[in-house]
This record gives sequence, structure tokens and C-alpha cells, in this order.
Amino acid sequence: MRIFHTLLSFLVCALLMDAAAAQDVALITSDGVKQILANPGTGPVGAFKPNVVVVEYFDYNCPYCKKLVPTLKALLAQDSSIGLVYKDWPILGPVSEYAAASALAAGWQGKYLAAHEALLSGPRLAQIDQVDDILQHAGVNMEALKKDRVGHAREIAALLERNDAEAQALGLKGTPGIVVGRQLVAGIADLATLKTLVKNSRRDHE
Repeated sequence: MRIFHTLLSFLVCALLMDAAAAQDVALITSDGVKQILANPGTGPVGAFKPNVVVVEYFDYNCPYCKKLVPTLKALLAQDSSIGLVYKDWPILGPVSEYAAASALAAGWQGKYLAAHEALLSGPRLAQIDQVDDILQHAGVNMEALKKDRVGHAREIAALLERNDAEAQALGLKGTPGIVVGRQLVAGIADLATLKTLVKNSRRDHE
């Protein structure tokens, strides 16, 4: 698998925000963004043809990622021209890895988003059986899931490896990592900050 360090080189800078304070933002190369968005492995949420794409690197057991859920939903609800791409990056242990693989496997039955929302909106995942129970209650066919998790194991592993390579190349030390256009925020961001990043991205394309 190609390592993304050369394409994802970036310059750390501070962008002035309309929010109360400035937040450090990394600027990613255009080629790096193209690599991130090329066949991401999960279907985008939001606009069918977005003029700004938000990417989130997350772990299902990350409390900050869970806290970010309503913020991202509010962003999409308030701006119909934004697309959102989720990048599973399970770095918090074996249960996180199992949850990520299971959610991705659910994609073969068209249930990735349902699995994603159920796992990320729920409680901390302490064991594998808990993951399966949450997915079953979310309407995922568990027999099909088990078959797809095995049958597509190499594809799932390759996607998770790719996401990890991207996150490492971006210099992320933990989750969440949020990319808005060419702008990267390492850590959680509030709604006002995300709106400003969206505005910056659109201005860059004028």
C-alpha cells in the first residue's frame, strides 16, 4: 500500500476564526486531499454533490468523537452543500478494532451508516459481545455480517491500514482528526469553528 507522507505534507498555521478564539489548523496539499477522498471505502453523508467535504478520523471508543456526533449532525442540518466522510481509525484497543471491522462489514448489506451511528452514539464498548448486541438492535443482519467480516477480511484490513497510513501522514496523535477541505484540525472542534473552516474552504475555491 502506498504511504501517503509525500502527498500529505502540510504547513501548520493559525487561521483567524469568527469564533471567540483562533484554532491551530494544518493545511494539507491538494494532492493529499485527493488521495484522502479517492475511494474512501465508506459512502459519504450529506450532499450528493458537496462543494465542501468534511472528513473525520475516529475511534468508536473515543469520548471526544462521541461528543462530536451532535456537532457534525448540526453542521449537516444547517448546510445542505456539505458532504461528510467517515474514516475508521481504531487505535484504542482490540474492541475498537472489532467494532470498526464490524461496521465496515455491515457496509456490504448497506448498513454501514446505521452501524456507525449506533456504535458511536452508544456507551463505551468494553467487549465484543456488546458490539454485536448494539449492531443487532440497529437492524444489522448478524449472520450476513459474520460472513462478510470473514469473506471481506482482506478488504477491510486494507482499508483500515490505509486510514492508519493517512492519519500517521497527517501527524494525528489521536482521535478525532477533522479535515475540512484542505484544513486539518487535530482534536474536537465546536460548530462555530467548523462553520468558519467551511467558509474558508469555499473562499479558497472562489
